Order: sequence, then C-alpha cells, then structure tokens
Amino acid sequence: MKFLDEAKVFIKSGDGGDGVIAFRRERFIEFGGPDGGNGGRGGHVYAEAVDGLNTLIDYRYAQHFKARKGGNGAGSDRTGAGADDVIMKVPVGTQILDEDRETLIADLDEPGKRFMLAQGGDGGFGNANFKSSTNRAPRRADKGWPGEEKWVWLRLKLIADAGLVGLPNAGKSTLLAASSAARPKIADYPFTTLHPQLGVVRLNATEEFVLADIPGLIEGASEGAGLGTRFLGHVERCRVLLHLIDGSQGDPAGAYRMIRNELAEYGGGLDEKPEIVVLNKVDAMTPQGKASRVKALEKACGTKVMLAAGATGEGVPAVLRAIMDRVRAK
Repeated sequence: MKFLDEAKVFIKSGDGGDGVIAFRRERFIEFGGPDGGNGGRGGHVYAEAVDGLNTLIDYRYAQHFKARKGGNGAGSDRTGAGADDVIMKVPVGTQILDEDRETLIADLDEPGKRFMLAQGGDGGFGNANFKSSTNRAPRRADKGWPGEEKWVWLRLKLIADAGLVGLPNAGKSTLLAASSAARPKIADYPFTTLHPQLGVVRLNATEEFVLADIPGLIEGASEGAGLGTRFLGHVERCRVLLHLIDGSQGDPAGAYRMIRNELAEYGGGLDEKPEIVVLNKVDAMTPQGKASRVKALEKACGTKVMLAAGATGEGVPAVLRAIMDRVRAK
C-alpha cells in the first residue's frame, strides 16, 4: 500500500429535515387541529482513530464526505427520521487542520478517539409546534437548518516509541530490518527510503517497542534540500531518538552536528528529545579508525557512543536494550 501522510478533504454535514403543515382529519373530532411534525436531524461528520491503518491513501481517491439530510416531518405529529452519521476512519496519530494548514482542530492520538468535524443541522418545526391559545390553526412550518461545510487537511504523524534519524546511507533501514520483521528497501545509494517505515522490535515475550525509520536528512534539509523535513513530523511523538552515524565516512562528528542543526531548525522540540548516538558499520572500520572516530564523536555529542553493525548484527542487541530502557524510563 502506498504511503500518504497528508490529504485535503471536503466535509459537509446533513441539512435538517423540514417541518410540515398538516391538520387532523379524524371523522369524529369536531375542530381538528394542527398536527404537522418536526423535521429530523441531519447527519454529523466524525473523524475516528482506528488501529490497523498507517497511511491516508484512502483519502487520495475519496475526497468528499457528505452526510444525508434529515427526513421531513409528517402529519399525525410524526417527526422525520434522523440521518445517519458519516464516520471517517483515520490512522492513530492523525491531526486535523483547518484550511490554512496551521490551525489545529483535533489530534486523534489514541485508538477509538473521535471528534465531530461538522454538526448536522436541526430539523425545522412543524405547525403543531406553533399552536397556542390565540392561534389554534397555525399555518407556519420552518425549513430545516443547513449543515456545516468546509475543507480540512488530514496530517498523519506516526506513533512510534523510537525514531531513527541520520544521513542517507547511515544504515537505518538495515538496522530496522535486522531488529524487526519490517522489510524496507536497502541499497547502496542515497535516499533509498522515500517514506517512513515502522517496525515492531520484540526483545522477549514481554518487552517490545515500535521503531520508525525516517528518510535521511542532508545539509539544508530545513530549507527544502533533498527530501526536506517533511517526514520529521513523524518523530515528534517519539520518546527517544536513535541517531545513527555512518562509521565508514571520514567525519562522523561533522555528520552528527549537521543533523543536530537540522533538527533544531525544524523545531517541534526534536533537538530536546533524549537521544542514543550509535556509530554504525563498525565492521567496515579498522581498530585504529574505530577508536579515533569514537573519540571525535563523543567529544561532539558529549555522551557515550554505542557501536553497532546492522549488516552483521554486532552490537545491535545492546542498542535495542538501551532503547527499551529509555522508553520505559519516559
């Protein structure tokens, strides 16, 4: 299924049903009287977060959601039927924004969470509602109230416990494949990953967490270079960041500082999240090169650097255990 994390949709709630003008026609009731019923309520439009979805691709092809009008009233004081509601099923983590793409309407960050996007119109009154001591035969009935209509944006921010960040070809997809059942595309050229990937990492029968692989960042990503920062929203909800550095490159400390700068430029508190720094591809380094790179990287980040090789599995269990401990500590 193709990944889509943003979509624009049109929603319209149902109009209320019309009230009616009617009078009693029973044979043995001398003066009769008004008995026109009220109209029914128009349908509401809801958005609901459900498990089992991780893309908004359904809203690429179905962009209009309209609820039905309420039923009209009838004689004998019969109220029109209320219209069925329209419920838009969206992935957990979906934000609903106004047409300006900035005003947040709702944040559906829990399964089963539901929000009314457009309220259905109330039904109009029938003439029985206007009967009074001075007006025994009113000939007035109201139209139903119109529903609401608007355009909204759906923006998905994946819910994951830990997020993988780093330069292209840092080995993020390889690490994800080595630690979970996810099978992302892996190749020896940059930007192999074009959209976020999720994998469930199970350490044992009782411990597991969700790991998100985010497409690689390059210098200037905050200004739109490469794939830009479009996908960084998916790690805003992560509890911890796993910062992967390619150990086979010449300047791992420079790569670390560059990614940290792009996170700070993006905002959203990403540069303040707890992080685990991992020097990857240690199987491609000599012992002397490994020692010098670890020393330079630890000086740049000010914390202990872990070592791993996603291709061979070396150091991966220790990295996963460190992530699990951080996730539990939050």
